[in-house]
Amino acid sequence: MDFITLAKSRYSVRNYSERQIEKDKLDKILEAAHIAPSARNKQSARIYVVQSTEGIEKLRSLTRCAYNAPTILMIGYEESEQYRNEMEEGILSGQQDASIVATHMMLEAAELGLGSVWVDGFPNTETAEAFHLPKSVKLVCLMPVGYAADDAKPAPMHEKYRPIEEMVKIL
Repeated sequence: MDFITLAKSRYSVRNYSERQIEKDKLDKILEAAHIAPSARNKQSARIYVVQSTEGIEKLRSLTRCAYNAPTILMIGYEESEQYRNEMEEGILSGQQDASIVATHMMLEAAELGLGSVWVDGFPNTETAEAFHLPKSVKLVCLMPVGYAADDAKPAPMHEKYRPIEEMVKIL
């Protein structure tokens, strides 16, 4: 499958089967994260794999957006390792680095026949504290991953795109 076909076919899965993903598939998803580019190759991204019953229940108590997934990835960045743009104060790479990593993992999961969804709807700081993450690690998103439930389907707006001319401007 070519990349555009893969990108168009993946969708945000919001209902998962109970089947746990195989270790070799999880390893491939994590390898996709590991090789993701980052600003100045600082590699500030951090990934926390939650698969234990206790960890999954803790996340479900913090957000309704766990979607019954058997694996949830918590993706963030280490503040002290992010790139700081010397040309403009306040321009930092941590969120970008974590977002690139998350996108790599999401697309690798799709290639492996797994579903995923990018979750912003969670209390970032409270979640980090609940899992005793270092204060210097800032969570960016959660990513439930697994096999889609039989009744899972794309959201109604999945294939609706604004015209490319509204997005792309040639200067």
